This record gives sequence, C-alpha cells and structure tokens, in this order.
Amino acid sequence: MTNNFLTTIRSLKLIEGCKAAQIYPFNSAASTSGGSGDGGGGAKLLPLPPPRSPSLMSASLCYPHAPATSGAFSSDSTLPCGLPAAAALEPALDACLRPVDHVSALAASFRRMSSADRKGDDLCDVYLEQHALFHGLGDPRLLRRALRAARVHATDSHRRVVLAAWLRHERREDEFDPMPPPLDPCGPTTPLLECPRSAVFAMESSGVDPVCPCRRTPPPPPRPPRLRRDTILRRNASIAFDESEEEDDDDETNDLWFVIGQEEVACERSCIAALAKPLNTLLYGGFAEARRDHIDFSRDGISARGMRAVAAYSRHGRLDDFPPDTILELLAFANKFCCDGLKVACDNKLASMVRGVDEALSLIDLGLEEAAHLLVATCLQAFLRELPKSLSNPEVARLLCSPEGRERLDAAGNASFALYYFLSYVAMEEDMRSNTTVMLLERLWECAELPWHKQLALHQLGCVMLERGEFKDAQEWFEEAVAEGHVYSLAGVARAKFKCGHKYMAYKLMNRVVTDYDPAGWMYQERAVYCVGKEKMADLRTATQLDPTLTYPYKYRAAALLEEDKMERALEEIDKVLSFRMATDCLELRAWFYLVAGDFEAAVRDVRAILTLDPTYMMFHGKMHGEQLIELLRGQLQQRDMADCWMQLYDRWSGVDDIGSLAVVQQMLAREPGNSSLRFRQSLLLLRLNCQKAAMRSLRLARNSSIHDHERLVYEGWILYDTGHREEALEKAEQSLSLQRSFEAFFLKAYALGDSSLDVEPALSVVQLLEHANSCASDNLRKGQAYNNMGSIYVDCDLLDEATECYSIALSIKHTRAHQGLARVHFLKNRKKAAFDEMTSLLKIAKNSASAYEKRSEYAERDAAKSDLNMATLLDPTRTYPYRYRAAVLMDENKEEEAIGELTQALAFKPDLQLLHLRAAFQESMGDSASTLRDCEAALCMDPEHGDTLELYNKASAKAEQSES
Repeated sequence: MTNNFLTTIRSLKLIEGCKAAQIYPFNSAASTSGGSGDGGGGAKLLPLPPPRSPSLMSASLCYPHAPATSGAFSSDSTLPCGLPAAAALEPALDACLRPVDHVSALAASFRRMSSADRKGDDLCDVYLEQHALFHGLGDPRLLRRALRAARVHATDSHRRVVLAAWLRHERREDEFDPMPPPLDPCGPTTPLLECPRSAVFAMESSGVDPVCPCRRTPPPPPRPPRLRRDTILRRNASIAFDESEEEDDDDETNDLWFVIGQEEVACERSCIAALAKPLNTLLYGGFAEARRDHIDFSRDGISARGMRAVAAYSRHGRLDDFPPDTILELLAFANKFCCDGLKVACDNKLASMVRGVDEALSLIDLGLEEAAHLLVATCLQAFLRELPKSLSNPEVARLLCSPEGRERLDAAGNASFALYYFLSYVAMEEDMRSNTTVMLLERLWECAELPWHKQLALHQLGCVMLERGEFKDAQEWFEEAVAEGHVYSLAGVARAKFKCGHKYMAYKLMNRVVTDYDPAGWMYQERAVYCVGKEKMADLRTATQLDPTLTYPYKYRAAALLEEDKMERALEEIDKVLSFRMATDCLELRAWFYLVAGDFEAAVRDVRAILTLDPTYMMFHGKMHGEQLIELLRGQLQQRDMADCWMQLYDRWSGVDDIGSLAVVQQMLAREPGNSSLRFRQSLLLLRLNCQKAAMRSLRLARNSSIHDHERLVYEGWILYDTGHREEALEKAEQSLSLQRSFEAFFLKAYALGDSSLDVEPALSVVQLLEHANSCASDNLRKGQAYNNMGSIYVDCDLLDEATECYSIALSIKHTRAHQGLARVHFLKNRKKAAFDEMTSLLKIAKNSASAYEKRSEYAERDAAKSDLNMATLLDPTRTYPYRYRAAVLMDENKEEEAIGELTQALAFKPDLQLLHLRAAFQESMGDSASTLRDCEAALCMDPEHGDTLELYNKASAKAEQSES
C-alpha cells in the first residue's frame, strides 16, 4: 500500500518544480499574529546533503538525498521532495519599520503627538507613523486604534476617504457579506468612521460627522418652482421637451440674452455677474459686452441647454435634477469663469451620483481634468473599497500605479503618502512579487516627505526586490533606507550581499551591527545565517534568549536534529513554537517530520489544521494543495464515519487538544461542507487559538451556510457581539428565540447579558438563561461550557456551593477546563492546597498549557510559583504576567536592577502596556525621572487614556520640571 501511495506521488513530477523553491521567503508583519521580526516563513526546502551515518545511507535508491529515519519508509520509499535541509532554511525579513529600540521609538512618537496637539498641527500623519510602528508589534488592536485616530484627525476629504476605506478593508472579515457594494449606505452597525458619505462630505474642521449621514432623516423635498401655464399644458400633453423654450419664472426680469448657435438663452445680468468676478467685469466693466443685451457665447464651449442650467442656478442658487452631462458642462463653465460657488455645487452633485466602480470609471477622467476634488475623492473611494479586486482592472491600475496617474491625482489634490501606503499594503498582502506591488511602492517613495516615510518606502522596496530575485536593486534600496536612518535595513543589505555570493561580506556587516548597537534577537539571527557549526548554533541560542518569539532558530535546530536522525528531539524543538503560535510553516514542517516517521495520522492532523487557518495553502513548495496530499494518504489512514469523528472530537476537546480538535472539525466539514454547526465550532476553536481573522471567516461561513433562520440569526448575533455591538447581538438572540428555542440562542443571550452587569440579580438571570440553554437539545461539549459559565457567575455572586455543583457537573461530562474554576472555589474557601491540586489535575491532561501553569502559580508557595511561572514562560514567552511577577518579587527583595532587567528582557521583544507601566513605576521609585518619562510616554503611545500611566506621567513630569527649575 505504501508503494502505491509513493508511486502516485512520484507520478505528479513534483521534484523538478521544487528543487530551488522557497516558501514565503518574506513575511509582512501585517499578515502574522505576532511581530517577531521573523515569522518563520522563509524556508527553502531542498533535499538534504549526503547523510553521514550508515543508518541513513541505506535509503537512497530513488532519491539519494532523502534520508530514512523510520522503518515506515523502506529503501524504495522516500519523500517526493526530500526534507527541509537545515542549511537551506532562511529567516524572513519584516517588510515594516523596525526600530532598534521600540520603546524609545514609541516614546518619541508620543512626544510628537503631544507637540502637534499643543501647536494645533496635523495629527493625522503622527497616527499613521504610529500605525507603521505598531506593525512591528503585531497587535491588530493597536493597528486599528492608530487607523481610527488618523481618520478622526484627517482634515481633508482625500485622507478621510483613504482611511475610511482602510478601516473597512481591515474589518472585511466581520461583515455578513464580505463584498458589499462599495458605496452603499451604511448599515445599522457600520462604524461612523467608515461611512463613505461622511468621509467625503464631512465638515473640513472636524473630519467626523456627529451623526452618520446615511442614517440622518432626509430633509423634505424642495417646493417645485412655479411653472408657466403653457409649460403645464405641454407636460400634460406629453409633448417632448423643447430645448428652445424659455422657462424663466418671470420674463420681465430677463435683460440679457446669450446667443449660442441659433438659440438665445434669457438671463438676468445681475445674477450672472454675481457668479464670479470675471463675469462681473465682463458684464459691468469696460468691455463692449457691458453695453450689449445679446452676447455671443457660441465659441465658449457650452451648449444652450448648459447655459439655461447656468441661468437657473444664477437665479435660485441650486442645481435641480439636471442630468450628469449638463452638470459636467456647468463644471467646465465654472472652471473657465472662476465661479467658485457653482464649481462646489457641481462637484458635490457629481460626487453624490457615484454609486460604484463603473460610475467612478466613467467620471474620474472628467473629474481630474476639471480638478473636481470631491468627485475625484468619491471615485477614488469606490476603487479603494473594492480592493484588492479593483487593482485587477487595467483602467484602475493605470491610474493608481503609473507615474502619470499619480501626477494627475496630485493635481486634483488626491495623491498622498497615506493613499499609497494603503495601496502598497494591500498589494504586498496579495502578492509581493507582482509588478503592481513594485509600481505602488515606487509611487509611495515619490510621495515620501518625512524621514519615516522614506525609511518605510525604501525598506519595503528592498524587501520586494529581494523577493523577486533582483538582488542588486534590493541592496541599493536597502542601503538608501539605512542612509535615511533605518538600521534594520542593514539585515536586508547583508541578505542581498549573501544572495549575490558575498557571504563573508554579509557576515562582516552583521558582525558590525551586533557590535555597534544594543543587542537584539534579529541581529544574532541574521548573523547566524552567514555562520556555520558551533558559531551558528551559539548565535541562534543568543537570538532565542533575546527574542524567544523568532521562529527561525527553532526551525533550524529542528531540521538539524532531523539530519542527525534525532526525530523525537526535532519534534520537541518545533513543538516549542507551536505551543505559543499557530504558524502554518511550522505546522507544515512538523507534518513532514511525521511523514518521515510514518505517523500519517499525526501528519494529516497538522495538514488539516493548516487548511483551517489558510484554505489555499499549498504544500511541497507550492506544488500540492493540502487536500490533495490528504487524498493521497487516505489509504494509510484509519477510515472514520461521522459518528467516529464526533467521538474523536469529544475526546480531543476534553483533552484540551485544540489543534487536534481543529483537524477533526475540518475532516467533518470535508464530508459536510454546509454544516453550519461545525463551522461555528471551528470558529470557537480558532478564537481559543487567537486566530481572530480565521475565526471570523468561519463564523461568517456558518451564517451563510445556515438553512434555518433561527440559526442564522444566532451566528449574526455572534458576529455582532465579537465586533462590539452587544445590544444588536441581544436583539438577534431574541429574534432567534421568537422563532425557536435553542441552546445557542439562549447561550448567546446569556453571554451578551453577562457582559452588562455584575449585580447579583442580573447575574442570576443569566444563570437562568444558561439553564434554559441546557434544557434544549445539544451535545456535552456545549453543555459543559454552559455549566462552566454558570459556575463562574456563581463565584462572582459569592455562591460558592452552587458554583462547586456546576463545575462538578461540567467535569462529569469531561469539560476539562472546569478544573480551573473549581480551583478558584477552593481558593476562595481558603483551601489553597486543594486549589493547587485541582490545577495539577488539569495539567495532567493539558500538559503544555502555559495558562494552566500560570494559574496554578497563584495557589502555590513562592518557590513553587516561580517554578510554574518559569515553565509558563518556557511554553509561551509572550505571556507577560510571569515577567511582572518575577520583577515584583525581586523588588520586594530590594534587587532593583534585577527587577528592571526582568522587565527589560520582555520589553526587548514584546513592548507591552502593563510591562512599561510597571517598569516606569519601579524607575520612579528609584528616582530615575528620565527613564520613567520615557516608559510612560511609550505606554501612552499605545493607550493615551490609560489612567494609572497618566497619573504616573504627570507626577514624573512635575518632578522633572521642579528639578530643572
């Protein structure tokens, strides 16, 4: 059977296409869940070098470079693409701003923000800079907060349009319909800052309407103008409109006629003159026209119909229901004679007519020619709200990507760094190698004015050129970025030199970086690329010590261990990454290890997890889809029906095996892709694994595939709840319950209500809802969660016996996480040892749960607590509580410098608000005002309204002022 499987794979002829390929050699920080500076995506996966041990030499008949480390692969059965050679792995470069000292950079940004605020300067660009800095941190909440702040402080329609579209783009996974018409009116839950009408038509002074224009009560329609009797008769008789007929309200006011061809258009001289100073001079100045009552306008580029519209506007000051071509004539007339009021009216009218990309394409050229800023902004908005799809339109791409297009947009006041920052961000997310990406980054560079603008544009151009294999150009762009002050681009210079064959020069460059700057994990990681042997391993160890979130060192060590035929240690090494980050490339690497070991079940589990995170993921250097690999392995797997899958899901869910549970759900969805209940469970697991975007995608798919209205309403309610619309979520739950009582509807209602109040009476009503939920049909997986939630509410209400009962019921149906709640009850009853033992019971099942170790430390004595927290840090270095605890203990022991060092160690790779605040407080107690101010400023850059930090900052500022005076 194995031979048949391998024969099938060989028939795909994968080897020729995979010999020199790379998987994600670059990793934009916007597309990862963490800002590690590595992302672990850059893995060249090539056949291994000739094996050194005799045990490996026997497995080399068909593919001499592929080792066999298990009896599962006999002499004629090897992997079609070999194994990832450790020497061929490369770390990815972050295509974003990465300061040497993130804390100092954040503090400097806060100072610029404060200075601009005091002086009344433009704050929008300051917040965009913060957005660029936050990319290196990888926190989507910080990125969104910076974008929202930039949108609030945008004072021109162009940047409002860009930032509103960007906010909508980032929230596209939260929509019921992922691709709604771009300029449709806002829905009831659309954030005000994303409103298309507000972006274009908001007051220039504020940039934000207090009420969404789409929800504002429309004004009553204007009274129709008084019509002459013969006009009324003509309409009643359905006679076609005669353009030569005069429609003036009162013939007696006509004292001027414009002659256009064979027609005369009656006007009122004073009204026409009032439109603009040039017309006033023409009609009342020293020109011959001032003494005439008939003026020839045949050669002035306006039709008789257009001139009638001018006359009507001059009398009434409004544009009635004129067709678009007439308004375009008015716009050209306004530009020719400098009629500012008429131009603004035409610009507004045309902008309000744009409904989508088609209308935008038909009007954008005329808007650019006539410098109609609002019209161009609205057309641009239609393009931006259709990204990335609109970039595939040749006309749109020509306008947005070409130098000529940028010049035309600039002339109309609609080209900016913000625009090309957004466009290049989307393009890089789609395809870093494309010509579109290169052209947009070149436009970004042309718009760069501030130092951080230039650093970002140049560094990203270097990353893209390196990805495209244009190493000389990449080196030049990186060197220019370094000249602008971006030190991290030196890593790009070194990589480009290495790609050009100058390995020693790359090593010397990175050696100088390590010597000249404060040590950082990425420096040692990059230098390790150009080392060999013990020196390489030493650099990788140092990189992990300085920044344990970098994935390349783990991957290299794992691949090196596999080369040494140490499979178990290789798996342990790659598991270290997967214990705190769901990285698809690391899951793929582990799946390959399992394939070599002959553990096809485990390999397929990881492949299914990959497909859940990224349904388009391609295995084997982009040559085979994961589903195809699963199909080829089907004969090696135990066949399970849906009932077996449910049992397996129950076991893995109870065993706190989130990746295994995810794989089982994906397997069940492969059989029943329209099962909305499974999609919903998939979203719950993804949320638990901190994969927010993938979770929202699954939740939306659950909503879209639901065949029952009451189910669909529940899933819509969860989408609303997860995006901050609690009241609307409650309403959806009520609507669902009015159709049918169900577990999920009661659970949603209880969850949403439980967010609103901590008082006993409302809390107990939530318990009642959960009891109603458990009375409905469901499975033990969900009922266990309901009992666990009930226990938490009883604890908050100080009803500990009731809480114990609920947790015990949850445990009886294998809801393992209830151990944590029961431990809390024991602790509140002053049974600290029992609480510790309860958490120990949980850890016997969830052996690699950092959160469980962290929680158990709360019930342990000091030494045991430190041991548990050290284990939590080892399993998940991104958790900040252990660092804070250890630092606090050191401060209690009067070891101030060591306490500061503990926090500094974490802040070097994870700038965190709580860590910064605690270090600032320690430094303030030691009398270090400068360091206190720096840390407070960095923390306030991340959250300007954090009360404790504001208080500490004001206190430190007052002390600093006193010492200066």
